Amino acid sequence: MDRRLTALIGIAALVALAGCSGFAGTATPTDGDEAQLERSIEVTAAGEATSAPDRATLRVAVTATGEDAAAVRDELDAGEEELRGALTDWGLDDDAIRTDQYDVRESYETRDNPNRTRYEGSHQYVIELDDVDAVGEVIDVSVDAGADEVQRIQFGLSDEREREVRERALETAMTNADDDAAALANASGLEVSGVYEVSTAQSQSRPYVAESYAAADGGDASGGASTAVETGDVSVSVSVNVVYEAVPA
Repeated sequence: MDRRLTALIGIAALVALAGCSGFAGTATPTDGDEAQLERSIEVTAAGEATSAPDRATLRVAVTATGEDAAAVRDELDAGEEELRGALTDWGLDDDAIRTDQYDVRESYETRDNPNRTRYEGSHQYVIELDDVDAVGEVIDVSVDAGADEVQRIQFGLSDEREREVRERALETAMTNADDDAAALANASGLEVSGVYEVSTAQSQSRPYVAESYAAADGGDASGGASTAVETGDVSVSVSVNVVYEAVPA
């Protein structure tokens, strides 16, 4: 093959490879014939904000035992009527009380004993409250109405409150991203001159959960709630991805 032709083919191959090379930016034409490389800094940063809760979710259960599955079922049904009636009389809407789990089964203790049979039943409920200060009182009402277990108390945020807290978390995340980008630019001999794009990578709300405990019986002598439940702040965390434009310092 002609040496001149071979040289031309080699040059063409090098040009093609150069066009496929990976750069931290894209080339854009300038007023002249040359191209100027755009420089960018990409940062992922997190932010968090907290708020007092304005919503509570309780999980309570009515349980029953007996030698007959039908009798256990009937006892659970009677317990539901009493529990719902007490809670709605207290002031809850019926749709604020819903079934979470219903179960009737033979006891493990007697399953392998042909001479003895015992059945166990559990009807678990989720109760939603907009008044977090009323949690203790609702627990007392539930226990007095036949609830045997208080399994979980969770404090969270309404949709409107969560949006407000998330917005503050995003502002914090962007401030952290700006600080990180400025530090990276300074260490690289660059200067941040603008923002290409911004996106959220992750968002998470962490409710405050009170541990399970044995419910108290009845109210105090003054008629108030005998069950005191300590609350805590709810946190919302987010992360953002930001691509900044950078120029030589």
